[in-house]
Amino acid sequence: MPRPLRVLVLNEISRQGLDRLPQGAYVTGKDVAEPDAVLVRSADMHKLAIPPSVLAIARAGAGTNNIPVKEMSARGVPVFNAPGANANAVKELVLAGMLMAARNLAPALGFVQELDAADPRLDERVEGGKKSFAGFELASQTLGVIGLGKVGCLVADAAIKLGMTVTGYDPEITVDAAWSLPSQVKKAASVADVLKGSQFVSLHVPLLDATRHLVNSENVRLMRPNAVLLNFSREGIVEDAAAIAALDAGQLGWYVCDFPSAAILRHPKVIALPHLGASTREAEENCAVMAADQLRDFLEHGNVANAVNFPQVSMARESAWRVAIANANVPNMVGQISTAMAQAGLNIHNMVNKSRGDMAYTLVDVDSAVTEPLLDRIRGIQGVLAVRYLPAPA
Repeated sequence: MPRPLRVLVLNEISRQGLDRLPQGAYVTGKDVAEPDAVLVRSADMHKLAIPPSVLAIARAGAGTNNIPVKEMSARGVPVFNAPGANANAVKELVLAGMLMAARNLAPALGFVQELDAADPRLDERVEGGKKSFAGFELASQTLGVIGLGKVGCLVADAAIKLGMTVTGYDPEITVDAAWSLPSQVKKAASVADVLKGSQFVSLHVPLLDATRHLVNSENVRLMRPNAVLLNFSREGIVEDAAAIAALDAGQLGWYVCDFPSAAILRHPKVIALPHLGASTREAEENCAVMAADQLRDFLEHGNVANAVNFPQVSMARESAWRVAIANANVPNMVGQISTAMAQAGLNIHNMVNKSRGDMAYTLVDVDSAVTEPLLDRIRGIQGVLAVRYLPAPA
């Protein structure tokens, strides 16, 4: 009987997710030695010495900035995430941020907190004070959405149902996202077009070199007077100094974000939340289940779904003997693998090979058992990063 697979858990992970890794077949915990995989939420893995035994890392969330993805790619280790699992939670928080800005709820709450319950003129002060917090309704306003992935599409759909006009921009939109996008969303030609034409702008893009300071001192000036900028994506997408300068100049009405950095803390026109985007019971459960399922499918069958550094590869088992190979995306790799198997007397029953950038991944089902010398020979092919033998459980 094979030993249980060991999964190191670096954060509190929802029980619903951990239960997807059945006892007996898996051992999970914070003190697991020589782990086969790592399950993580927010722990900074850049500071960790990741053991050579690790075959995969799964994050119960969308972003992977806390994981050394480039280092893992060089080792042939996929890094999984859970895109869309927390999308509804983020969508609802974006809507809350829009309402907080439109109705001046943050200063209104502050005003009420400072009232004296023993003041005999309390009712009079409430009626007099509320005039300072008059706002406007979302219906008929224009929302610009930059980034039309799962969250962006949900935000756009919800805004349309609230009676808003929605424009969207995403040069990297996927086919699936395009199908999910409501037909009423008007296509913008650029980030600048969205900033110029919207009373609300909501950002939903990953933090990359190309998106760092996507909203900055140059283009924030394009926004409508008293516009509301919302960032529930990643810190760094907005240049904090530019946002503060625009608020001070009256160019921006509000900056609403999920990242209370020192530069924006306590500004009267900033609504900063403590990274609550995915902080719901439902989102944590969804992310944990999705991450655990993907991790299990990879460890047991070699299938890859939602890895940020590997191609999507899934192949139904058609034999009891499977080999999974991660390698550099270079010519003649499949030919060398096939030749090695043929010379070892193995018949290839089924094979899938896909690539993504510099990374390629191959699953091979063969008609008889694979020997360790053959696996070593494949490992010795220049450009091969990792080889796993996955015979079906008896």
